[in-house]
Amino acid sequence: MGQNISVCILSDNRLFRESLGRILTKRSDCEIAFSHGVSEIACEEPIDWNADVIVLDSVEFLIRNGSLWKPRKESCDRIKVLLVAMDEDEQLFLRAVRAGALGFILKDASALDVIAAVRCVARGEAVCPPRFCKFLFDFIAAQTIELPDRSVRLQLSLTRREQQLVPMIGRGLTNKEIANQLNLSEQTIKNHVHRILHKIGVENRLGIVAAVHELPN
Repeated sequence: MGQNISVCILSDNRLFRESLGRILTKRSDCEIAFSHGVSEIACEEPIDWNADVIVLDSVEFLIRNGSLWKPRKESCDRIKVLLVAMDEDEQLFLRAVRAGALGFILKDASALDVIAAVRCVARGEAVCPPRFCKFLFDFIAAQTIELPDRSVRLQLSLTRREQQLVPMIGRGLTNKEIANQLNLSEQTIKNHVHRILHKIGVENRLGIVAAVHELPN
């Protein structure tokens, strides 16, 4: 099978750690570098984990400590993280991907599934259940479709005054600063901004700025 895969197991569930450890050590190509509870890890400074794959069951730990998955000293590669999720939740999966997880499997995965996932992640390959893969494809496709749609709405549905305000908002001007430049009341500008947010379909001024950058040149 080639070089052994060094695995670190992080979980406050002792049964999970011991069960996973037994599953992996039965394989000739896997070895446990260390196994600890999440609460035992001091996260003030980056840690040289000295492991090829980190398996954990806490997405919150993954998100809070993403900076810990630094490159190993002898390699430029980041440490590869496999999350074993307790809940079959699409948003949890998306949060894990954004936080840097390379693998995502569910708590009811078989021993063979776990071993296969560890090996895939160790090779630098991504792994997740098929339905989550479909969710990820749909999510990216929706983002792609949304961009030109916002641009069209921005160009065609705003009044002339609202179009005048957009680049000023994009420059970071406050309502008061815009009001002073246009000789209008601050409340009038506030009302315009509220209508722009509604028409473009964003929640805040940063969303308007993003929409400005999405416009074709």
